[in-house]
Amino acid sequence: MVDRLSPLDASFLFMEDVTTHMHVGGLMTFEPGTDVDLQGFVRLIGERLAAVPRYRQKIREVPARLGLPVWVDDPDFDLEYHVRRSALPAPGTDAQLRELVGRLQGRPLDRDRPLWEIYLVEGLEDGGFAIITKTHHAMVDGLSSIDIGSVLLDLTPDPRPSEPDGWAPAREPSSVSLAVDAVLDQLRRPQHALGTARRAVADVQTAAGAVAQTAGAVLAAVSTTKAARTHPLNAAIGRQRRYGTSAGELDDYKAVRKVHGGTVNDVVLTVVAGGLRRWLATRGEDVRPGGVVRAMVPVSVRPPGAQLGNQISALFVDLPVGEADPVARLERITAAMLAHKRSGQAVAAGALVNLVGLTPPTLHSLGARLSNSMSARVFNVIVTNVPGPQFPLYAMGARMRDMYPVVPLAKGQTVSIGITSYDGGVFYGLNADRDAMPDVDVLAASMGEALQELKETL
Repeated sequence: MVDRLSPLDASFLFMEDVTTHMHVGGLMTFEPGTDVDLQGFVRLIGERLAAVPRYRQKIREVPARLGLPVWVDDPDFDLEYHVRRSALPAPGTDAQLRELVGRLQGRPLDRDRPLWEIYLVEGLEDGGFAIITKTHHAMVDGLSSIDIGSVLLDLTPDPRPSEPDGWAPAREPSSVSLAVDAVLDQLRRPQHALGTARRAVADVQTAAGAVAQTAGAVLAAVSTTKAARTHPLNAAIGRQRRYGTSAGELDDYKAVRKVHGGTVNDVVLTVVAGGLRRWLATRGEDVRPGGVVRAMVPVSVRPPGAQLGNQISALFVDLPVGEADPVARLERITAAMLAHKRSGQAVAAGALVNLVGLTPPTLHSLGARLSNSMSARVFNVIVTNVPGPQFPLYAMGARMRDMYPVVPLAKGQTVSIGITSYDGGVFYGLNADRDAMPDVDVLAASMGEALQELKETL
């Protein structure tokens, strides 16, 4: 049996085009004081790839699209192609590092090879170094996107020993065998599909009210198409990217939550709302009372212990950028998130994903592309918040200081906002279109100002 991509994983491939690259990534910086050599870095990753076998596999399309693409071992796997070295020109500032991240993230991954790259960046002005990662979204979802980090990072300055790795690529299947396997899979499919449909229909019936509410939110968004198209967060995008970063202390978020209620995630979304409000004002945009920015907030619905693969639902959250009072802003977001949780929308969305799995691959491809092209009609910005480890991690003996995520842009989206927490910090990564968002650093700084505004209410 071949290892076939799930419909949702495959959709991330189908969404991709020359201006929309579906890879996620990250920027990690490390303290100075450790000599790092590229060959040792490459060797370390090579020794640990047994922990993430997907990283030595590539994607093969099935002839005539008789089935969804499959994962196969890469018989020509070249580790040094995937692990690369770079250096910043003097003086090696943070701005130069962000510029490099933007340039690297604007380049698509090679579909003929395993879909990942890692860059070791030297020349930081304080003597430290950075690691930049790129991994296709078809390989991981938000909660498992640190899998490549498991290859790089250790719990102590002393690198853990690597297990013996006797990997040898399995024989690559021929086009004929891929076609035959796809046909056999379709012959087996009716019974499997019927069971999937029954489960999906039951989920939909259970969450009928939530489905109606979700549909209403989408229809309301579509009814404001003109406004979305003229919104500074929604515009035609090109191939190139800029990257911005912002950071804060997790204890500050917890203190705000303790005093004003809600969850840490609610406080994070409030900071995003406040940051967007300030940024819009710098552009001369109207932030009158009642104004909102509609955010799509992905939620992983993958059961604990499940295998690799994306199982993602989405919530649409109206961020009250027109609200001048930061506490009132938090209260509105807390109420909205609580309503989403009670409505069961995540269950409904999961049921719809199951129904999508019944679609023939060609139509699934068209559907994924359509949803991508219409994203600006439904939401203004994507905001992801993925918790990370709350203890220090190390690479090649050096302590990691921070970890900023990179979230791909959808069509019509000028910026995506990724957030992760690590070792007492909260880190924002802003992936932006180069031409539409020349002021991404202003937006990043606005996030810090919005957090400070909340702290002043304590």
